Amino acid sequence: MEAHSSGQQLSRKRKREEGSNGETEEGERTVKVLRRMPGLTEAAPFSDELEEARSEYIRVTMEEAQRGTPPDRPVRVYADGIFDMFHSGHARALMQAKCLFPNTYLIVGVCSDELTHKFKGFTVMNEDERYDAVSHCRYVDEVVRDAPWTLTPDFLTEHRIDFVAHDDIPYSSAGSDDVYKHIKEAGMFAPTQRTEGISTSDIITRIVRDYDLYARRNLQRGYTAKELNVSFINEKKYHLQEHVDKVKQKVRNVEERSKEFVQKVEEKSIDLIQKWEEKSREFIGNFLQMFGPEGALKHMLKEGKGRMLQAISPRQSPSSSPTREERSPSPTFRLPFFTKTPPSTLSPPSHSSSLQSISEDEDDED
Repeated sequence: MEAHSSGQQLSRKRKREEGSNGETEEGERTVKVLRRMPGLTEAAPFSDELEEARSEYIRVTMEEAQRGTPPDRPVRVYADGIFDMFHSGHARALMQAKCLFPNTYLIVGVCSDELTHKFKGFTVMNEDERYDAVSHCRYVDEVVRDAPWTLTPDFLTEHRIDFVAHDDIPYSSAGSDDVYKHIKEAGMFAPTQRTEGISTSDIITRIVRDYDLYARRNLQRGYTAKELNVSFINEKKYHLQEHVDKVKQKVRNVEERSKEFVQKVEEKSIDLIQKWEEKSREFIGNFLQMFGPEGALKHMLKEGKGRMLQAISPRQSPSSSPTREERSPSPTFRLPFFTKTPPSTLSPPSHSSSLQSISEDEDDED
């Protein structure tokens, strides 16, 4: 509420500083001020712990509330409910009620266990827990404990209520088609919107639907079967199911690990095959370069053969060398022991026979 008053004071101050044509003075900028405080440090007080106001109560009209009221006279909006298992749907409804007017003081009424069990049904949280949950909502300025099921004129006057906030769907209860009918006829009703998909009944339905799951959950967390109102047989059944689930989870983990191992092996095998193919191509290429039809070995053999033939074959005599006929005769010399005739019978050889023997020797050498 302090944020509302400070925001309106700054707004009026800025209007006074504006010129006659409604424009701000040069060099000034428009500053946005929060209408609500971003957070609170204390819980909302209970109405029976506050001092009663002694000033006269005059209710404001809808036009005055929408136009904006003075800081010391906020619009007092009342919203009531059970608020069992307080959730975001409750908080959103109270936020809408808080934001109905520029300057709003939100009073929230919470019905007691006796009224709730009588007209609506059993609750999960008791009344003290529900009172405390609502008082810690940031949009709430005051909490009314043991709120009435049907609003009376005396209650509205006692709490100086200007408007009642609730969703516009007719709420049939306590023998009435709509418990807010007389509030609507008096022009004090301010409608809000429900949050779809979230309610106390929906949350309880989820728990009842998955009862076994939540019973097993709490048994694991240390609650006894007696505290959970679980029979001996069901307790053993839940423990067995828990053991089976653990085994299943272990099997799933092994399957996942085996899949990961197989995947890694496949990746490694693919890498090895690719490397083997690369090495095999390289080996085949090198083999063909060495032993192929036009490989290096063939050229080496050709070169070696040429060199061997060149080494084995004799050199040709030069063209300028003299012929056999042109050579000068050389005298023959024979040892005495090569001859078969006795030395006494030897006669000196003639010149023609010596030449013939020399030529035969040369032929033998060739």
